Amino acid sequence: MKGPSYAFSSRRKSGATSLLWSLFGACLVAAVIGYKPVVIVHGLFDSSGEFVELLRFINQSHPGTNVSVFDLFDRSSSLQPLWKQVEGFKAAIYPIMQNAADGVNFICYSQGGLICRGILSTLPDHNVHSFISLSSPQAGQYGDTNYLKYLFPQFMKFNLFHFCYTSVGQRISICNFWKDPHHMDMYVNSSDYLALLNSERTNPNSTVWKKNFLRIKKLVLIGGPDDGVITPWQSSQFGFYDDNETVVELKDQDLYLRDVFGLKTLNARGDLFLCSMAGVEHINWHSNYTVFNACIEKWLV
Repeated sequence: MKGPSYAFSSRRKSGATSLLWSLFGACLVAAVIGYKPVVIVHGLFDSSGEFVELLRFINQSHPGTNVSVFDLFDRSSSLQPLWKQVEGFKAAIYPIMQNAADGVNFICYSQGGLICRGILSTLPDHNVHSFISLSSPQAGQYGDTNYLKYLFPQFMKFNLFHFCYTSVGQRISICNFWKDPHHMDMYVNSSDYLALLNSERTNPNSTVWKKNFLRIKKLVLIGGPDDGVITPWQSSQFGFYDDNETVVELKDQDLYLRDVFGLKTLNARGDLFLCSMAGVEHINWHSNYTVFNACIEKWLV
């Protein structure tokens, strides 16, 4: 009995020693490389608990990274107006920025991607390095999805403009980025959020907002054809419908051609990256390791 007992004890000690050295090595790597803090901003009806897998992916690939996911505007509170959410998240994130001499990285999912754009446009001294927009309706939303049916059971995409393009409708987050290609005049005149960010509506702050946005070092736009929620899915990469509901891709969009808020500049700098992936449903983007490995991991430096 002593032989086997001794052999087991040796392996246990050896295993414990290996574990300690592994942990030491991970900490040493984190200290030497100095991974930037990561801020995650959730989407519609989400909360911090949705991102357990993403946190695990980050900690495995970039050990020691300080990752923050905030319990702000969770669940039904995520329907509050986007400018209100921008101010709330900004107040929570700003101290992290101030304590990060080398900057921070943003991973912003779904509606959260639009919130992050609001932060980046209005915060003149932000230090965001990589802005990773994860399946976010950056160019707007126009589609009959389960979310729409849940929120507005009496409406469909063709008539939701009657509600969204009112002062009452603009108090609900999804209406802040609802973009009906058949009623663009109403969208431009009524949208308190997306039309301002895109300078589709006259915005006296557009020059300053563009300068602020261009402080980012990298813009990564992630999306795919099987998303099932973001409509059209190319909106996650600034493509959108024309009035015939034909998708106009990013580089043919007016906001790109006129470099309204900096997309063309980012591309000229070599700092605009598109990552498209089929077979991923909307709710799975942040828990899919293939997505993380192919589209996110290398930008968290």
